[in-house]
Amino acid sequence: MTGKQERLDFAALVDAIRQVHEHLAGQAGRAVNVSLTLRNWLIGYHIAEFELHGEDRAKYGDRLLSELSKALRRYKVSNTGRRQLYNYLSFYQTYPQIMRTLSAQSPGLMPALEAKTGKVRTLSAQFGLPAQKLLNQLSYSHLELLVEQEDPLKRAFYEVECIRGNWSVRELKRQIATLYFERSGLSKNKKKLAALVKAGAEKRQTQLSIRDPYVFEFLGLKAKEVMEEANLETALLDKLQEFLLELGYGFCFEARQKRILIGARHYFIDLLFYHRILKCHVLIELKVDEFKHEYLGQLNTYVNWCRKNIMAKDDHPPIGILLCTHKDHSLVEYALAGMDNALFVSRYQVELPSKQEIQRFLKEQVRRAGNET
Repeated sequence: MTGKQERLDFAALVDAIRQVHEHLAGQAGRAVNVSLTLRNWLIGYHIAEFELHGEDRAKYGDRLLSELSKALRRYKVSNTGRRQLYNYLSFYQTYPQIMRTLSAQSPGLMPALEAKTGKVRTLSAQFGLPAQKLLNQLSYSHLELLVEQEDPLKRAFYEVECIRGNWSVRELKRQIATLYFERSGLSKNKKKLAALVKAGAEKRQTQLSIRDPYVFEFLGLKAKEVMEEANLETALLDKLQEFLLELGYGFCFEARQKRILIGARHYFIDLLFYHRILKCHVLIELKVDEFKHEYLGQLNTYVNWCRKNIMAKDDHPPIGILLCTHKDHSLVEYALAGMDNALFVSRYQVELPSKQEIQRFLKEQVRRAGNET
């Protein structure tokens, strides 16, 4: 060491250790995030390649993601549910330019990909930031929200604003929901609007969140003190499926996480039953969250889709049941989109389990899940 001796007292000691901790914890968080993001991108890449060139791809067809999810679960590959695999495929298709960073970030994975690198690179996005910048400054959760923006210009806008404002995932979601892109386009004073958004934005933490169950699963660790929302949802759906089938009300199981196409986007219905007494489909949507009006709107959309696409000639209109649970409170709402037969509405109230019955079930299952963690 050279130069003037720096002051060393207790306050300086605390500050020095704090700076070391924050800097290296930030580095650890970024390293894990980059690896996790590349892992998800590569899963999407391999699925896309199989869909194009797999020798036995015709054998699986629309069941590919379901069968792949089952196979990966046997090997305990984390976060590979059907919906997650679909998201990884969309991630790869939206950001093909990430291939450019693989040789630097994960050289061990490159030999099998080198033959196709040139082809993939030609797909680079017209808009947007360099892949390296996205990987180093945004988490996979950020990128998953960005993938949902189908307009490349809008997606690029949120990439830039998210990094510039150091937004948390929740803040990015909020800005998308409040149409920041559209408001910016209509605003005469864009700088003033940007300043207002920046002043009220929630910043993301640079440190790795030790309580993030997604990271725990990726690293092969056990976060016993945390019940991940997705895991709780899966456990509740397992029990709910058994509960409805055992009630004897006439429920016949048809599908779980049924993928449907509305416009250019895919959506997933949590549980789909056919009720043999009512002669109609019954859709179940479970939200491990408090009730929001958009959840009922989403369920109504699914009900209308089923009415148009899978309702048979002699069937009654489908029914949707929305279940929301948040700690000790639960809520059950029914969606009856386009149903104008008062007699049938009265009949379904008798044939289906009551709101009180389902609420008691939800509260008991959430309580048990809490005791097990």
